Amino acid sequence: MDQARVGVNPGNVVWDPLRRKEVAATPEEQVRQWFIAQLRDTFGVPAHMMMSECALNFGGKRYRADILVYDRKGSPLAVVECKRPSVELSPEVMEQAMRYNAVLGVNFLILTNGKMTYLYRLECGRFVPCTGIPTYEEMLSCRQ
Repeated sequence: MDQARVGVNPGNVVWDPLRRKEVAATPEEQVRQWFIAQLRDTFGVPAHMMMSECALNFGGKRYRADILVYDRKGSPLAVVECKRPSVELSPEVMEQAMRYNAVLGVNFLILTNGKMTYLYRLECGRFVPCTGIPTYEEMLSCRQ
């Protein structure tokens, strides 16, 4: 992942097509924008079925999910947690995504730092690791 691929502008900002505004091109933001492009261009997720930096309330605290993917009815389908490339995708990152899921009730958790990406799918009430990221249509067909 390089700056040219995520469109970093001279003012060290990047265009977020989901929020429809320029945002500071922090390392985490560059990963977020790269993964939004991957979801849209590689996995067929329509841009209007994604939202970035979504505010959530859980246990009296406010959180922000990096990317949410919605199904055609507008229900959350997947949550993506993005970290800067230097951050390891540790159990703590998974716990963070699970907190978001306690509010959202998604079928897929995706963790990425731009170098590594892990996908977990809900099966029988538990999230299990998967190989490869499904297309949007495949995600929809797995809806529980």
